[in-house]
Amino acid sequence: MRWRRRAARLRRAAALLLAAGVATGLTGCSQIGYYGQAVGGHLELMRVRVPIDELLRAPATDPDLRHRLAEAQAIRDFASRELGLPDNGSYRSYADLDRPYVVWNVFAAPELSLQAKDWCLLVVGCVNYRGYYDRRAAEQLAAELREQGYDTYVGGVPAYSTLGHFDDPVLNTFLRLGTLAVARTVFHELAHQLVFVPGDTPFNESFATAVEHEGLRRWLCAHGSSELRAADAAQRQRRAAFKALLPSYRERFAALYASELPLAEKRAAKAALFAGLRNGHAGLQPARGGRAGDDRQVDEAPNNAWLASLALYSELLPAFELLLARQDHDLPRFYREVASLAALPTRDRHAALRSPLSAAKDGERRDAAVDNGGGDTCRQ
Repeated sequence: MRWRRRAARLRRAAALLLAAGVATGLTGCSQIGYYGQAVGGHLELMRVRVPIDELLRAPATDPDLRHRLAEAQAIRDFASRELGLPDNGSYRSYADLDRPYVVWNVFAAPELSLQAKDWCLLVVGCVNYRGYYDRRAAEQLAAELREQGYDTYVGGVPAYSTLGHFDDPVLNTFLRLGTLAVARTVFHELAHQLVFVPGDTPFNESFATAVEHEGLRRWLCAHGSSELRAADAAQRQRRAAFKALLPSYRERFAALYASELPLAEKRAAKAALFAGLRNGHAGLQPARGGRAGDDRQVDEAPNNAWLASLALYSELLPAFELLLARQDHDLPRFYREVASLAALPTRDRHAALRSPLSAAKDGERRDAAVDNGGGDTCRQ
């Protein structure tokens, strides 16, 4: 009965969302169709979910799945008990979607720019991607944008947040990736429920990533095996090495695109820069459980859209890490500071975040970096 009542509420919420889409003056069938697939995809996800407690009690549940779900629930409890993240029905149910990703995000950027294209949506404001539950639909949009001259990147997404409007389930799409991925995902997505600024993707994603890193560090210190800690250290080292490549390349791309070179020369120089980035990436040592999606993209066809997508999750991350360090890693204090920043206009918000970073000494900045690939991650 309880789940039937929830289903009824979901149907009402979907109807309201569709009505709002029409009422806000969406133009053309494509916009209404986009919202339709979004609502339909999410309702299907919610329809197939099952309470994890029921699966843990059911004799027919596969033993490996039971173990993974029990671990996911321990991580979920830790998120609220130790990290101060919302204590609600999110990640208390499980949905097997029978596919590797829940949605596919389309990113686009002009041929000679690293500025990601915006799409403005209900509830979340303007974001630098557009998500589809059907990969074919995502690829179709990407093809249309390429015809308009954009670089495009279609990336599979294992999880997303409804910002607390619904009880988001644990999904097979990230459960399959292992313990570290489950912990990162739960901490990251619950952070979005805590603080979210419509229309400011870099702020939202960098904040959630900072919480993800701090949460994973604490969870590993409390509950992680030596094997998991070693796997995490290898992943952090690889990410840190890869991230070290990017700033100089972004600067060189920006300088190239702003130059007065003829179009043909710009295109040739762009291809040479991406070739250099591929070669630099190829020299990195592989890490257990690394981010295979990023690896495939940089090895196969890196472009402006892909490079812009990476910035969304890391552009403000060093500033958030420094802010957390200056709060002595006290998460409630950190959350209050972030909530105060969220209330500011976008330009003031970003300036307030970046100002301490530019003034910080090199040693302080290094000490603040949680995801720097080394050091004592179990500090007191």
